[in-house]
Amino acid sequence: MPESGSREGDTGRAVSHADDVLGAALPLEYEEDLDPLLERVGDARCVLLGEASHGTHEYYAWRAAMTRRLIAEHGFSFVAVEGDWPDCRRVGRSVTLAPGAPADPREALDAYERWPTWMWANEETVRFCRWLRDRNEALPPHRRAGFYGLDVYSLWESLRAVVIYLSEHRPEYLETALAAYRCFEPHGEDPQAYGWNTALVPEGCTEEILALLTRLRAPSPSGGTGDPAAEFDARQNAEVAAGAERYYRAMIGGGPESWNVRDVHMADTLDRLMDLHDGKAVVWAHNSHVGDARATSMDEAGMVNLGRLARERHGQERVVLVGFAGGPGQVIAAPSWGARMEVMDVPPPRAGSLEALLAESDLRRALFVMPHEQGEPSWYTERLGHRAIGVVYDPDRDGRQYVPTRVADRYDALCWFRTTSALQPLHLEAARLGELETLPSGV
Repeated sequence: MPESGSREGDTGRAVSHADDVLGAALPLEYEEDLDPLLERVGDARCVLLGEASHGTHEYYAWRAAMTRRLIAEHGFSFVAVEGDWPDCRRVGRSVTLAPGAPADPREALDAYERWPTWMWANEETVRFCRWLRDRNEALPPHRRAGFYGLDVYSLWESLRAVVIYLSEHRPEYLETALAAYRCFEPHGEDPQAYGWNTALVPEGCTEEILALLTRLRAPSPSGGTGDPAAEFDARQNAEVAAGAERYYRAMIGGGPESWNVRDVHMADTLDRLMDLHDGKAVVWAHNSHVGDARATSMDEAGMVNLGRLARERHGQERVVLVGFAGGPGQVIAAPSWGARMEVMDVPPPRAGSLEALLAESDLRRALFVMPHEQGEPSWYTERLGHRAIGVVYDPDRDGRQYVPTRVADRYDALCWFRTTSALQPLHLEAARLGELETLPSGV
């Protein structure tokens, strides 16, 4: 999310709705306290679970608890996360007990290389994935819940995967993939360089990528591999390459277009996964992707996001968006793009913000399900700043990390934590530098 210099919603007057907050708050101490949220889920096909940072233990732990219940009690078919397709596919093969996959999901998660590795290479995700594998082990293959990545960044990894797949299974199309690979090759696996070069040569590699997509979207004349999962994986890697090519071209132009390309790609990937499984989806991503953009300043900036697109495509009654918010504590983040991760102190929330309002109630944890059964508290629809911490964070500038939000329009439920603690990464040092995002806070 872009840093917000606006103080809209922070009008200088003290926003004091402590009684309204207490009246709407539901307990959130034990997994059973999630019952009202699960009732709200009802017959929904998509449940999108957010996070107010990419490095907070409480968000990851409670998101995992919600997901366990959605899978075990409500028959949800898979988890799709704000992560790279190839890395998450390796984890998915582990949790579904695919032949040749690591027997311990920790091994698959520990292999994440693109910075910021800690987003998924962490103990909290390991614990969830081990639970998922243990549960899947007792089920037939077609009923095992999967784990997938929605994001757009793995340009080179996805191109290589397509080349390998076609060389083994559809060699008649291999030259098409190699043409796309060779087109990107002069940029030295630097997608930013590709983006800048398209400013001079606008057509870039668009033609080669579209040719590759056309081949992989068409039925194989030889009848395919007989492995629908492998065929889907190859096509999705081609879709990632196409999305990445559009993303890096849009990035050079500035504005909201690159953000929109990314979130539309995530929404398209989610739709393909739901069609593949003919089932229900749980999504893990930052609040900035999960909460409906129309209820925030993102809308005025011309930005769409995954939460909005899911509501528009599947119907608001079939989609549940859950946001997270927290007070002071600690977070894993980095001071600049590609820098070594640090445990950083998160200061108390900015005066007049949503978090400051919730902190006034002195609730340790709380669940809010909208609309509240006793009526809608006024703060649900008041525009308040809502903290958004990305992978790059400067606590001294925390006051600029707030997105003006109408909380009951942005989410269907909100989880609050008075204090927060840092995520537990598997890696202690920075890994291979990831592709730059166009938005400064890196969400």
